[in-house]
Amino acid sequence: MISLDQHREALNQAGLEMMELCMKQLENAREAFFNHDSDLAEEVLHTENRVNALDLKIDRDCERFIALHNPVASDLRFVLALRKINFDLERVGDHAYGISNYIVKIDTQIEARLLERMRVEEMFSTALSMLDDIALAYTEADTKVARKVFKKDKILNEINMKSFAIISEEVKADPQVIDQVMLLFSVIKKVERIGDLITNIAEEIIFFREAEVLKHRKKKGGRKKDS
Repeated sequence: MISLDQHREALNQAGLEMMELCMKQLENAREAFFNHDSDLAEEVLHTENRVNALDLKIDRDCERFIALHNPVASDLRFVLALRKINFDLERVGDHAYGISNYIVKIDTQIEARLLERMRVEEMFSTALSMLDDIALAYTEADTKVARKVFKKDKILNEINMKSFAIISEEVKADPQVIDQVMLLFSVIKKVERIGDLITNIAEEIIFFREAEVLKHRKKKGGRKKDS
């Protein structure tokens, strides 16, 4: 029978694989969106099958780890955290899928000035930077790096909140842009939710390393959880 340490390392590597896969999905979704590349968007849609399969495998392997080893203390925190991290990463993949699906199904070119005014590139860059932080925090079990994402998430929340007023102004000035701004709003909402999911993952890394539960910490700005 596989030892606890071997099983834990296998789970750890699967979690890292899931993280890298979902990061690549978001990177490709961003590139497909800005380049209006339907072929790359289709690749993201197809790769979603891999994300879902790995999600199910990790969840089953976590259950098996608990059943076989009856883990306690840090081993138990590890497997509980990994299950939640895996769930949140799968949701990140879902949002990357959703963004790519817009590109395939909605043939709407976005004016460069609208992209700049609504800070869409900044949103994507911030979310990907947060994923980079989380990947490093996960690999190195570094809670200091994990905590970096909380400040960055505020940028996503700010852009999301300001988008309402911008959309109203743009549509009043030119009703013809409504399709463009509503598509941008949909993308912004998905990236904002990705930020929430990444902060969830940061909290789980901190829980695993420090046994500190942050899920119900008071959040300035009323950030809500993704569901």
